[in-house]
Amino acid sequence: MPENNSSSIDIFSMLSENKDELKKSQRKELLSSSGVKDLFKEGDININTRTCWGFECKLCIKACPTNALFWQTGEVKIIKDLCVYCGACVLCCMVDDCIQIKRKRDDGTTEKFSKPQEVIKLNDKINTQKRIERINSLFPNVDRYCEKYGKY
Repeated sequence: MPENNSSSIDIFSMLSENKDELKKSQRKELLSSSGVKDLFKEGDININTRTCWGFECKLCIKACPTNALFWQTGEVKIIKDLCVYCGACVLCCMVDDCIQIKRKRDDGTTEKFSKPQEVIKLNDKINTQKRIERINSLFPNVDRYCEKYGKY
């Protein structure tokens, strides 16, 4: 029986690390051909096939920038490796709570949405934060603003 010592190597963990790296590089290669940026660390997308009207509209398939959604045997299917969790499919879906997206940003915040209204509110919140950061970088205080534009 072999002895366990600190110099032994765990082959299984090495294999899983290589598998994750290979998957990430394949995803990067697939997305680079479509010209779409991968903005989120991780995420998940699900389609409720009971409420989906895909047989009538297929709007989500047309809206997907990476072609991660496709039609197969009477329902919309997902290639999760291609999805960038952008929310374009949720925005144009005519049924609320049909497509659910959960994504994680680089700063660790998790976002969940399944209605067009939620996507719009989320994007508005993100854009507002960006505008505030930009204004604060240009004008850290009132004096700086007055220097540039003068007083009333």
